[in-house]
This record gives sequence, structure tokens and C-alpha cells, in this order.
Amino acid sequence: MNDAPLELPEVGWMGSARLTAGLDRHQRLDLAAHARTHQPLRQLDREELLALADAVALPGRGGAGFPFARKARAALAAADRTGAPPVIVVNGAEGEPASAKDKMLLTRVPHLVLDGACLAAAAFGAEEIVIAVTAGSPGEISVPAALAERELPCQARTLCLPERFVSGESGALIRGVNGLPVVPSPLKSRASDGGTGGVRRRPTLLSNAETWAQLAVAARLGPDAHAAVGTAAEGGTVLLTVNQPNGDPLVVEVPAGIRLGLVLDACGLRPGAGVLVGGYHGAWLPPTDAVDVPLSRAGLADRGGTLGAGAIVALPDGTCPLGEIAQVAAWLAAESAGQCGPCKRGLPAAAEALALLAAGAAEPSALEDARSALGAAQGGGACSHPDGTARFALTALDVFAEDVDAHLAGPGCGRPVRGVLPLPRANGARLEVDWSRCAGHGLCAVLAPDLVRLGPHGYPTSTAMPVASWQEHGARRAVSQCPALAIRLRHRG
Repeated sequence: MNDAPLELPEVGWMGSARLTAGLDRHQRLDLAAHARTHQPLRQLDREELLALADAVALPGRGGAGFPFARKARAALAAADRTGAPPVIVVNGAEGEPASAKDKMLLTRVPHLVLDGACLAAAAFGAEEIVIAVTAGSPGEISVPAALAERELPCQARTLCLPERFVSGESGALIRGVNGLPVVPSPLKSRASDGGTGGVRRRPTLLSNAETWAQLAVAARLGPDAHAAVGTAAEGGTVLLTVNQPNGDPLVVEVPAGIRLGLVLDACGLRPGAGVLVGGYHGAWLPPTDAVDVPLSRAGLADRGGTLGAGAIVALPDGTCPLGEIAQVAAWLAAESAGQCGPCKRGLPAAAEALALLAAGAAEPSALEDARSALGAAQGGGACSHPDGTARFALTALDVFAEDVDAHLAGPGCGRPVRGVLPLPRANGARLEVDWSRCAGHGLCAVLAPDLVRLGPHGYPTSTAMPVASWQEHGARRAVSQCPALAIRLRHRG
């Protein structure tokens, strides 16, 4: 393997260490260490593997939680119908700033992920295995090194995707594998059916890196031993990324159904002002609910939450909740692919309304404007990005209602924004307004309607707007045609 040191996410576990087994003794499990840590993996035929996935009720661990067995049966039915062998895809393109579990798996225990993918490839007669990782991530080094160490049931390759939030969306990932721009497909199609939604139009079985690792664990343990931890409905363990203020994230393996308060205590954290569960497409819980909520899909759903990709952030009392939320909302709006109305108009409008609320400069209608924009973004997007962003922001407005009232009533809550919610280093471009020159012509809002909105007096409502790649054309037009030369486009990075 390359001699350059890998960035190795910190790991912990509560109770049974399954996915994290061996990491108390090894920084990374190469094939030899993997073989010493895990018992040999018995090969399963098609029906045996499907029966196992049914017996353990394995859900997808990438966020949606779609049952693995149903997805596999759909891909196999398409393969039988068309005569085209399926393609196995491992989704390790983790563009979620609050999540590090897939990075941990592909960096520290890559053979466990490959075990699951190879098990399915052999059982289902796959044509190829594709492991998608984020460009520049440790997986770009670790995965090819692991592939070179082992025998494979079919050809396999590593694909590097851009470090963007939408790169991990299944349709965007498949487009990337097919050599197309890595953005969600404008037409809804299932990868398992093949055709335009699959790799090279083949039936495609795509699952998250943790799902493949969990499949390998279940195959070694069998259904009964697998169910020895967890709940009756959701057996086994769950990988969480617990974000620590001013520290690196901690990836923790816990039994499904464990109380969130126990996990926070073990990590030295308190619920603070509120707890985000599920990452930036997840939901906020008030501290009183967060302590006792079980970390299972059903348990979180009962409290209006979602497990999502398992990312957790406890917001300390010493930071401004609205300022934190507004920063993430602006980043999420800029991370969209800009292909549909909710992403082009709804998310930027909501981000701007939240920024005004956070600044204590909002009109009385700002809260309703934000809720209206977020509500309109739900249910109509080309992918789940608008829905997830709306859930993140709307639950925040409910959990931090007292802070919202304080910002509407005056200059704000008085607390600084400490940047507790993790975001990538700022890069890209921003459209900036020079108030000493702006004369309120309003032409910028006509030329770049997805970026610039005007207040009641005809002036832009924001002095600095993040510019997504799909917005740059409109931004440049606004800069070049502003009669007062009051707008400039600044690039960072």
C-alpha cells in the first residue's frame, strides 16, 4: 500500500464489537489481520443469501433504510428477465460532513465491506463490483490496496467521485459510474431494474458500505447469533458518528435500540440545547426527548426523528442555535444540483430567511416565510435532498422555538455562533453586494433570480450569497450588467 499515512477515524464500541472487531489491536486490518480477527466466510448460494437477508431483516444503512432483500430480489428479477448479469455497487461516497462511518469502514476494515460485496457477487453471478469513494478520501488509497490483496469473484474497481453532498445520492452515483455528471437523475428510475437507472443499463444492486459490512457479519454469525443484540424488530448493531465540539468525530458501534442518552454519556457529552440525529437530512430532538429515545428506526420515528446515516450532534448551550442552523442551510442550498424547483428556488429562499432570522434583522413575517419555503421544498424534488434539508430546518425551528422568538423580538439570543455543526472548509464562490454603490435598480434579481431576492425597498436582502456551480452563469451576468457596478463575484478555496 502507499506509504503515505492514512487519516484513520477514531473508533469506539459499546457492548459487542462486530464491525469494529480487531480495532483495539490494529489501526487497519489488512487481509492477514482480517483473517485472524474474523472466522472464515462460508459461501452462500442465491437462495441462501436471500434467506439470510430476510431472516436478519437487514435494512440499508445509507439513510433510506430500504430492505436489502427486497432490493436484491428486484435486481435478480431484472437479471432473469433480461439475461444481463447484475452489477454490485458499494456506496462509500460520504459527502455528509457530520458522518465518518463509511470512511472508517473503508479505511480501517475494508475487507469486511468487500466480504459482503463479494459474497453477493458470487451468489448472484455479478458481472462487476464497483466501490465508489470520495476523491481525496482515505478510501481512495485503502480500497485499491485491499482489492489487490484478495481473490475476487469477478472484476472489481474503485471509482472516485467529487466531494459533494449529492454525490452519494444513488442516482447521482450511478451516473458517475456511467461517466456522466455526478448529479441526481432528472427522471426517477430504480438501479435494480437496469435500463437508464443502472450501471451500463445492467440490473444494479447498490447499497451503502455499512450495509455490505453488516451482510458479512450476518453471514458469519447466522440469524440467531446476529439477533443476540439489538431489539426484536431490529437486531444487530448500528454504526454512529458522534461529533465532538472542537474535536474529531468518533465512530461508535452500539446495539440497535440503545438509549441515546447512554451513548452521549459514554462519549462525554450532554444533550445541551438539542440533539441532531440522522445528520443534515435528519431531525432535531429536544434534550428531554433525546435522553430516552431508543436508537432504532422505529424508536426514532415515534419521536419524529430518523436514524438516517447515523450522524449525531449535541448542540452545546453556549452557541447560537439559529446561527448554526442558518450556516448549514446555506451550505445545503449551495450543495444542491439545481435541477428542480425546490432546489433552485425553495432551498435558497429558506436559507436566506433563516440567515435573516439568525442576524436578528428579520421582518415579522420571516418565520412564516422560512416555513413556507421549506414546506414547498418537500415532496417535489428530483431526489431526497429538498425533503431532507426541510426536515433538518423545520425540526430545528420547533426545537429552538424560544431562540426563534428571541431573534424575532430583538437583536438575537446574544450567543456567538461557534461553528459546532461541522462543515467543509469554505470554498467555491460568493456573490457580494457593495452597499456604497448599490442604487436598488433590481436588475441583479432578474438576471440571477436563484441567487438574489429583493426586499420591500428594491435592494438585495443579503450582502453575501454562496454561489453553487449551477448558479455561476447567472452570477456572472449580474456582475457584468449591474449599472452601478455594485456586485462582485469572489472565489475562495
